[in-house]
Amino acid sequence: MPLLAFVIVHLLVALALPFLARRSTRAAFLTAAVPPAAALVWVLAQAQPVLTGQVITETVAWAPLIGLELSFRLDALGLLMTVLVAGIGSLVLIYSDAYFSRGGGDARRSAPLLLAFAGAMLGLVFADDLITVYVFWELTTICSFLLVGQAGISRESRRSALQALMITSLGGLVMLLGFVVLGESAGTYRISELIANPPGGTPVAVAAVLILVGAFTKSAQVPFHNWLPAAMVAPTPISAYLHAASMVKAGVFLVARLGPVFAGVPQWWLPTVVFGLATMLMGGWRALHEYDLKKLLAYGTVSQLGFLMVLLGTGTYTAAVAGTAMLLAHGLFKATLFLVVGIIDHQAGTRDIRELSGLGRRMPWLAMIATLGAASMAGLPPMLGFVGKEAAFSAYLGGSGPEPLVDAVLVVGSMLTVAYSLRLLWGAFADKRDIAPTEPKPASPEALLPAALPAAAGALLGLSYSVVDKLTSAYASSFPAGADPYHLGIWHGWTLPLLLSAVAVTGGVALHLARTRLTALRNRLPRPLDAQRGYERIMALLERVAVGVTGRLQVGSLPTYLGIILLTVLAIPGTALVMRASVPEDLRAYDNLLQLPLAIVVIVAAVAVLRSRRRLTAVLLVGVVGYGIGGLFIVDGGPDLALAQFLVETLTLVAFVFVLRRLPVRFTQSETPTTKALRLPKAIIAGAAGVFISLAAVIFSAARQAPPEASAEFIANSEKGAGATNVVNAIIVDFRAFDTVGEIAVLAVAATGVASLILASRHERRKRSTRAATMPQIKTPTLAKQQEEVRE
Repeated sequence: MPLLAFVIVHLLVALALPFLARRSTRAAFLTAAVPPAAALVWVLAQAQPVLTGQVITETVAWAPLIGLELSFRLDALGLLMTVLVAGIGSLVLIYSDAYFSRGGGDARRSAPLLLAFAGAMLGLVFADDLITVYVFWELTTICSFLLVGQAGISRESRRSALQALMITSLGGLVMLLGFVVLGESAGTYRISELIANPPGGTPVAVAAVLILVGAFTKSAQVPFHNWLPAAMVAPTPISAYLHAASMVKAGVFLVARLGPVFAGVPQWWLPTVVFGLATMLMGGWRALHEYDLKKLLAYGTVSQLGFLMVLLGTGTYTAAVAGTAMLLAHGLFKATLFLVVGIIDHQAGTRDIRELSGLGRRMPWLAMIATLGAASMAGLPPMLGFVGKEAAFSAYLGGSGPEPLVDAVLVVGSMLTVAYSLRLLWGAFADKRDIAPTEPKPASPEALLPAALPAAAGALLGLSYSVVDKLTSAYASSFPAGADPYHLGIWHGWTLPLLLSAVAVTGGVALHLARTRLTALRNRLPRPLDAQRGYERIMALLERVAVGVTGRLQVGSLPTYLGIILLTVLAIPGTALVMRASVPEDLRAYDNLLQLPLAIVVIVAAVAVLRSRRRLTAVLLVGVVGYGIGGLFIVDGGPDLALAQFLVETLTLVAFVFVLRRLPVRFTQSETPTTKALRLPKAIIAGAAGVFISLAAVIFSAARQAPPEASAEFIANSEKGAGATNVVNAIIVDFRAFDTVGEIAVLAVAATGVASLILASRHERRKRSTRAATMPQIKTPTLAKQQEEVRE
């Protein structure tokens, strides 16, 4: 089972890496690069059969009694994502050795966490079950939180990590609800079965909306985009992996994976197109005005994720081809550019374009690598980004509906992409007249090579587009292809998509030349909507609500806590009991005449407890109730239960008597108007809870029509296997001995704690008495002597 084995190896090696990182961070990073590299080699070896239609599947029973399985599947989309997750992951880990060359806490934490994240992403990519997807989805969220927050020393890193965790985890919970709706409506949680037989109806539309919430939060779509730029406080290798090639792709990947299931469902493709276009424009516009190179790339990532969401959510063959091609291209060029920015920051000491000048002449190899990455991002031939972007423009031509409008918005978004690509190159490497030349330290080959390989791959795959076409066509075959399916290529002739590409490049150059005027215009424009401000206000509101609810519920009053618990019981299971249950027809008032006097004693004692004003009287009456119930056990033929009841009541009574010695004799010395007003609500809640428990006992005891198989087996084996004629004792002592041992252990721990508190209080009293005895006594002068001193 190689798919599961690779995931487990990633996680196991990640658990062992902290011990290695204490001795050598270099060894930790290089060791961490081995599992993803091995996964990449194995998956590439399976490329030929996968691209011809074969699918590698694995299933491991997780909880077979309830039908939970770990299902894995390697298809064309999984192959593409593995290239990004494992390939770029191994390069980032090698690059991290150079970036964290000084060692320290960040290096020791980053190596195991990056590898654990890679393992979680591989599990997500291979998953063929919705529940399995959710498990690995949340594992990536936790790893991202730890990687962004690092040691949590700075307030900014803590805030950014918490923001990413809150937004993505809450979206994941909504997505889980969508998974449940989809799985229950379709009768299966297996993704491959859902693709083979897509369900329909209203539940599917509801599931589509819920699942998109999770995808939008993970892939930073408007209005959930603000967490991604804030997460740029993380070290650059982490940003390159999580926020360019891996984590933020999870939402886009989920849309691509479930796209064939929801093909033609308006609640699926319409939000992806609308929100994707809005995200593309917003992210591109923000990137055009950033001075921090990482922030520029962050908003560029947001823009490109919107672009991918549009393509992979449309649900057509050509859009699927374009979306998967751009998915691969984006992972390659964005990883390159993030690593380049990390080298600039590490070697020059800054990544602010207002402080950088002349790096192109001083670091020519780095400038060439960045130019290749930026060219693919801008969509210039012969890069893979150009091949994918021309396919994207082709996907929305010839339609009579909203397709021309979608194409127009994509062209505008591509203009912004070209503009901020030029801003990146100009800001990082150009000579600026009013800025002193930057003198960077030379970069090591260990840092340059991981940045150069994805850039070179983007160029080679653009020239060898037929390889990518096989991969994208294999995924797009899940959608109707038509008579003349689209194929990737650098040259399709003098076509309209080529013209749109030229318009995008020309418009982008014009926007870059007008960058100063555009930034001044942006600064003058009002900003009524701000995602970050909205997030902060929502969190502040939640905090105020939590404080208010806690202040009203956690009041330090035991009656209040009991009332809340009883109200919850009445509201949830009580409502279900009233709506669904029915009283059994053969219900009898009593079975034995002795039950009547015992019941009367219990009722009278219970009522007398409410009327009592002395604590000791109330405790004794509660004991009478317990002893009366023990008597009922004897009448009903349960002497062992009666004995246990009598022992518990006796011990409880003795314990209460010891405690009552230190408490006032009466419950309250005087009754206030408030306590009088609360008496009736308390009585109503208590009475309703008592009625609920009584009805539940009657209904539940009558629900069993025949002994279950487990009870019959216990009865048959109690005397023979356990040597007990009492089946209850056999169950407690033999058949469920581990439960009994656990309960005894809990009681032992509680008794140990109580004994420790008693001994500690005695020790403290002895210390106080000893201290008081050894302290010198200060004599207070008498009043007459004080008056004499005043007269003198």
